[in-house]
Amino acid sequence: MERFVFFGGKGGVGKTTVSSAYAVTCADAGLETLVVSTDPAHSTADVFDQPFGDSPRPVEGYDGLSAMEIDPDEAVETHLQETRRALADQVSAAMVNEIDRQIELAHRTPGAYEAALFDRFVDVMRNAEAYDRVVFDTAPTGGSLRLLSLPEYLGGWIDRLIDKRATSIDLFERAAVGDREARRKAAEDPIIARLEERRERFAFAGRVLSEEAAFFLVLNPDELSIRESSRTVADLAEHDLSVRGLVVNRLTPEPDDDDRGRGGRYLRERRATERERVAQVRDEFAQPIVAAIETRIEEVRGDLLAEVAAELDVAVAPGATSTRTSR
Repeated sequence: MERFVFFGGKGGVGKTTVSSAYAVTCADAGLETLVVSTDPAHSTADVFDQPFGDSPRPVEGYDGLSAMEIDPDEAVETHLQETRRALADQVSAAMVNEIDRQIELAHRTPGAYEAALFDRFVDVMRNAEAYDRVVFDTAPTGGSLRLLSLPEYLGGWIDRLIDKRATSIDLFERAAVGDREARRKAAEDPIIARLEERRERFAFAGRVLSEEAAFFLVLNPDELSIRESSRTVADLAEHDLSVRGLVVNRLTPEPDDDDRGRGGRYLRERRATERERVAQVRDEFAQPIVAAIETRIEEVRGDLLAEVAAELDVAVAPGATSTRTSR
């Protein structure tokens, strides 16, 4: 299995439960494991019954397991402040207020949230040397994945900026301005350096996601969840990223044989509908179902988390693949 494992899916399907259960399995297998929540609901604290923050913290009662919860709003604010500082250093004092206004407007536009959160994904991946396995609760969205195409576009943009800078140097030389000083400024131009850093950042993300990451989708046996999963598979494929498997969560448990009352009839009818949905998933998706998990009566934590972990047919050992051979 790859070092970075992502569990995605629409809101409310049980991504946190599944990703936490898989992280426990990895830690039990002796892998130093980090589970990272980027879901605004942040249920990881509920699963492990302890608070987490923006930095990794050991999970009590589980050797080799740490967790962190990224606050999306805080990520956007941090992204805004860093952008403001980077640009403010390059403009005159008279322009600072206008720069601030433009940055505020930019961070309220569609895509700003995804860009900021994607930066945090990259930060975690870049600083994960201490962990054998990093499990993400919530995969990057289609919007944030589009950032992977930026290195190509930024490359051309930076090249054009450098050409314009070179033209300016030639003009300075013709005006008898010392070309040595002008060339030194071109080589150390902070704006070009910032763009180069962004290009390298997205290129790094592209390499890691394509070479060191595995993606799984969690879905419920209903039409909305199935359609959302289909769109996510397409979004990932658009960026040459493939989904390794599907986790069908929250299946209705079977009633007792002697339960012939209203509750028993409801459960049997619901299970029949869900079986049709599961069959639909097997027919419509190329990816295998790596787990079919029944709804638990209680919140999944403690021993129940171990039960869910046991139902996941997702490889743990580095380089290993799932043991499932059929769909």
